[in-house]
Amino acid sequence: MKRSRFVALALGTLTVGVAGSASNAMAQDAQLVGAGSTLVAPLMAKWSLDFQGKNNIKVTYGAVGSGAGIAQITARTVDFGASDAPLSAAQAAACHGCVQIPWALTATGIAFHIDGVKKLQLNSSVLSQIFQGQISMWNDRRIKAINKGVSLPALKITPVFRSDGSGDTYAFTDFLSRTSPSWKGKVGFGTQVSFPTGVGGKGNDGVTAVVSSTNGAISYISAAYIIAHGLKAAALQNAAGKFEYPNLKNIQAAADVVKRVPASNEMHIVAPPKSAKTAYPLSTFTYAIVPKATPKASGLSKLVLYAMTDGQKYGPALDFARIPPVVLKAAKNTLKQVKQG
Repeated sequence: MKRSRFVALALGTLTVGVAGSASNAMAQDAQLVGAGSTLVAPLMAKWSLDFQGKNNIKVTYGAVGSGAGIAQITARTVDFGASDAPLSAAQAAACHGCVQIPWALTATGIAFHIDGVKKLQLNSSVLSQIFQGQISMWNDRRIKAINKGVSLPALKITPVFRSDGSGDTYAFTDFLSRTSPSWKGKVGFGTQVSFPTGVGGKGNDGVTAVVSSTNGAISYISAAYIIAHGLKAAALQNAAGKFEYPNLKNIQAAADVVKRVPASNEMHIVAPPKSAKTAYPLSTFTYAIVPKATPKASGLSKLVLYAMTDGQKYGPALDFARIPPVVLKAAKNTLKQVKQG
C-alpha cells in the first residue's frame, strides 16, 4: 500500500517526535505529558511535532495502552490520558472530574498470517469461535464456507490477544459481544478479558510482532500498525452482509451512523446497523481524557482543539478518518469545561 512507508516513518519516529529534544529553558507550563492508547500513537507522533512548532509546547506521550493511560490520568501522574475505550462508570468516578473528548477516528483491523493466502473473509461467528478455541484449523469447513475459491491449508490457528489493558481489546470484544450471543455470555467485553485460548502480546507492537513471526496467527490490531508492517487484513462482514476492509471510506461510513452525541461522549460504532451498507464494523473513536480542573488547562485545551481540527490532516495517511461534524461540535463543547485549577 502507498501509505505503508508514511505509517512506518510515523511509528519509527514516535520517540523522537513525541519526546524529542526541546530546549531545557522551556517553561514547565509549556510541557504536556500524556499516556495511553497505542492505537493513537502514530497520529500523536505527527501531532506533537506540528503542535510544538506552532505553539512552542512540548508534548511527551507514552504509548502504554488505554488501560494504563486511564490509570495514570486517574492518579494525575500525567496531564492527559488517551483511550480507545470510553470510561466505565467506575473509572469516570475514580478519575474525579475528568472528561473524555473524542479526538480521532480509526479502526481495529483483523490481521492474519497464512503463508500463501493473500485474501480472507471473516464474520463475527467465525471470529468468536476462533478466539474461543472452537475453530482451531484454517481449513475448517466454517471458514471455507465464506471463502469460496481460497485454498486454506491444514494449519493450526494461533489466536493472538493483547495482554495489557487495551482499547483495541475493548472494540474487538464489544463487537463480538454485540454480534455473538456465545461470546457475550461466556467472555464479555472490556479493555481486558479472559481469552479462552491464544497467545498474548503487549501493545500493538507486541501483537504485531507475534503475528508477523507466526504462520497461522490471527489478531486484532490497529489499522495503522497493519499498514506499517505490511500485514494482511481480513475483510469483515457487516450487518448488511458485505465484507469490508478497514479503509477510510468504510470507517467514515461507520461513524456516519452517529446522529446525536450523548453528554458523556461515549459512542459505540462497532456493529453498525445494516443501513450502513459499506461500514467497516470494527471502527472506533479514540478519546483524550482530561481533568476539568488542571493547572495545564490552557496548553491542554490548545492541544485537544488542534488535534480535532488542524491535526486531522495527518489522519488519512495513517488510516484515521476525519471526525464527523456532529462529533466535533460535541467535543468542542466538552472542551469548554476544562478550566484552570
